[in-house]
Amino acid sequence: MNIIFFSRREGRAKHFNLAHPVAVTAFAAVLIAILATAFSLGFKIGESNGHPRGTSAWSATLAEQQSEIKELKAELQRRVDAVAMRIGQMNAHVIRLDALGKRLTSMANIDKREFDFDSQPGVGGPESDIGAAAQAPDLNALLVGLEQKISSRDAQLAALENALLSKKLDEQIRPDGRPVKEGHISSYFGERQDPFNGHQAFHKGIDFASPQGSNVLAVAAGIVTFAGEKQGYGNCVEVSHGNGLITRYGHAEGLAVSVGKTVARGDTLAYVGSTGRSTGPHVHFEVLKEGRQIDPLSFIGRDAQ
Repeated sequence: MNIIFFSRREGRAKHFNLAHPVAVTAFAAVLIAILATAFSLGFKIGESNGHPRGTSAWSATLAEQQSEIKELKAELQRRVDAVAMRIGQMNAHVIRLDALGKRLTSMANIDKREFDFDSQPGVGGPESDIGAAAQAPDLNALLVGLEQKISSRDAQLAALENALLSKKLDEQIRPDGRPVKEGHISSYFGERQDPFNGHQAFHKGIDFASPQGSNVLAVAAGIVTFAGEKQGYGNCVEVSHGNGLITRYGHAEGLAVSVGKTVARGDTLAYVGSTGRSTGPHVHFEVLKEGRQIDPLSFIGRDAQ
């Protein structure tokens, strides 16, 4: 194959034979140079634009995933801490319930072997189908149910304690027993002959003959509402026990309490004397219900006469 070139300066044509070895070599060299240049340019363009941009994207994705993992770990730790706190609170409730149970057992005089809070109760039975391990939501529901049971048991035990305390308080404030340790009943409640004029009269209390100066005792817990001289009673003490009940102790030689003092059963209120309308050392003992005298024997009991 020939290529013809025309030259204006020389005014003649030149012929180049492409089949000549020199021409083939030159053409191949030019083609290789062009291809090398194109490859080099393409590589540089890909390196400057494509590869760094891809690395940056992967780095950003990896950083985002690491941040999510960190947040998940923190959330998991918060949940574990919350569960641990709830378990600690429930353990505190259990300790309180055990202490309350022991106190109630002691108050109710129950055999400790029958109701022992110091050891775990005996449990057992055949194995049933073993279920799968509890998942987090199931564990949370279990804890909620346990909290509700503990709260219910706490309320029930508290109510039982209040009932026992109320019963014990009722026993303490209910008049019971004699107002003196020594002595005997010298006059009962009801109709009798007046010791001063011999006429028939109604005796509103019980008289206990007792040695001069011996202690006059409270027959129940209460608050002193009167301590002083009362017409016909001489030196007198009155104790309010609630529920409309009042006990009155008359003819005392001297008083050992003042108004407002809280007394327990067996505390000394006064000292046996013969003040007021009296024929000798004794204690005139009355029980009033809603302001009306009632027979003290219903509180003292026949065995305490």
